[in-house]
Amino acid sequence: MTLNEVTISRAILEEQHRALVDYLETDVAVIGGGPSGLACAALLGERGVSCALIEKKLSIGGGMWGGGMMFPRIVVQEEARRLLDRFGVTYREFEPGYYVAKSVETVAKLIAAACDAGVEFFNLTTVEDVMVRGDGRVGGLVVNWTPVGMAGLHVDPLTVACTCTVDATGHDAMIARMIERKGGNLQVKGESFMWAERAESRVIEHTKEIFPGLFVTGMAANAVAGECRMGPIFGGMLLSGERAAHLVAEKLGR
Repeated sequence: MTLNEVTISRAILEEQHRALVDYLETDVAVIGGGPSGLACAALLGERGVSCALIEKKLSIGGGMWGGGMMFPRIVVQEEARRLLDRFGVTYREFEPGYYVAKSVETVAKLIAAACDAGVEFFNLTTVEDVMVRGDGRVGGLVVNWTPVGMAGLHVDPLTVACTCTVDATGHDAMIARMIERKGGNLQVKGESFMWAERAESRVIEHTKEIFPGLFVTGMAANAVAGECRMGPIFGGMLLSGERAAHLVAEKLGR
């Protein structure tokens, strides 16, 4: 077989162009490809929901890749162990109620689960703004290539319409802060001190619709609520992603 470089380029361009066009309108846009965003997207995809995951970085996985201080291991508590099982992650019990897993395997299997569920990934893509119309709800996103912002270029963005948006942008709670800055009826309190027990136990209740059409999950939920951070224990992130998927599916009637 003779390889043709133009055919290779055409395959990439045509397939990605088709994905971009197909997802200009989607049921759900999950912003942020960390553990909560991945879990949320995968579980929505399993329900047949059209879901785009937008990640500003090149790699998907958020802070989970590095485990704790670049030791590639994570801890999950008893309540979330069933989600490790659901996504096929191997782990071992370290002490009663504490389960340790490889961070790289966990990220890989979350990504694979989302892919298998039909989630479309758009990495190196930044959300610059949200669209809020006369109905007062988030109905779409303003997106651009991440390198455009990094280079300080003035390049007009494009828009994506979605019924629901999930802010899974972690500590920064970027989408919520956009609405706050533009005068939306929303306050982002910012995360509080490290307190794993409190942060993990409260993140589920903070996972909710915080503005019409906008849901928060994972550390973004705690940042909006002014709640504590938890470090490299990730059970709350997975459980929060599961909760967000349930709430969004309920909103969509799925």
